[in-house]
Amino acid sequence: MVRILVTGGAGFIGSNFVRYFLSRHPDGFVVNLDKLTYAGNLENLADLEKDPRHEFLQGDICDAGLVKGLAARVEAIINFAAESHVDRSILDASSFLATNIDGTRVLLEASRQHKVHRFIQISTDEVYGSLSAGAFHEASPLAPSSPYAASKAAADLFVRAYHHTYGVPGIITRCTNNYGPYQFPEKLIPLFISNALEHKPLPLYGDGLQLRDWIHVEDHCAAIDRVLHGGRPGETYNVGARNERRNLDLARALLKILGRPDSLIQLVTDRPGHDRRYAIDPTKIERELGWRPRVSWEEGMHQTVQWYLGHRDWLDRVRSGAYRTYYRAMYEERDDTLSNLTSASSVEPNRERV
Repeated sequence: MVRILVTGGAGFIGSNFVRYFLSRHPDGFVVNLDKLTYAGNLENLADLEKDPRHEFLQGDICDAGLVKGLAARVEAIINFAAESHVDRSILDASSFLATNIDGTRVLLEASRQHKVHRFIQISTDEVYGSLSAGAFHEASPLAPSSPYAASKAAADLFVRAYHHTYGVPGIITRCTNNYGPYQFPEKLIPLFISNALEHKPLPLYGDGLQLRDWIHVEDHCAAIDRVLHGGRPGETYNVGARNERRNLDLARALLKILGRPDSLIQLVTDRPGHDRRYAIDPTKIERELGWRPRVSWEEGMHQTVQWYLGHRDWLDRVRSGAYRTYYRAMYEERDDTLSNLTSASSVEPNRERV
């Protein structure tokens, strides 16, 4: 039996991976550790509640004692656990430093002590920064633009350091923008779907011409599974679908599927330091591990919209309480929020920038 520890397994990509892994590996067993912050949701795992091959534990990857105990029980660790929303990192980066950097260090140390066979760090294309032409490959320099991206880049460097210093069999995957079921509605696609369903404006940053490469979450899960079983320790694998779309075109496509007018699109003040374009070259994982994306953009978008249409109750529950407060601050009071950030950053004008 293959026993793996999945961290952040109640979140969007993590829960989809747990489901993918168990469906394709009858002899597999998943220990699922999630802190259940605002983006972690046990409803995402409801269909696995009675599966004897899935064990859920609520806990923090920064808890060294807990993590060491779990590492002793498994052969591999896949680290999805992360604070992942760029806008939240701009408002306050402290939780990103704790979870994304120190949490990764704790997991690596447990992996070292218990000699796990694989440690897979789920990273992001955002660690490379922005580019105007071409595509990032695994040897591209890291140039993160946001506090979120910086925290993920630091975590990647810890994985690299633990591999070279201690021999921890760490592997890094860097993926483009994911979409699909169970994604928390602060992210662009579920945010736009949920707003359009209520005939509310779709807040589009800046001119809406930012370019992103989109991949269906199931294709991402398939890539991670390939890396788990065939990836080379010490290596990095870019995961992308060669599917670049402008944010404005994406918004229009969603509105067309939902039968809503383009007039719902509302341009709002851009995000500070917003990267213009990301693009990933996935040649390495295609060549070495035989992975290819299978879900077409058109098929994936229609499936995703239909999933949210069929889970309106899920949407309503996750968008209650604290999410409503966050939404008001980020979109309905956006200019004031960004103005306050600018004012706060100018209080100490002589502070050295690192």
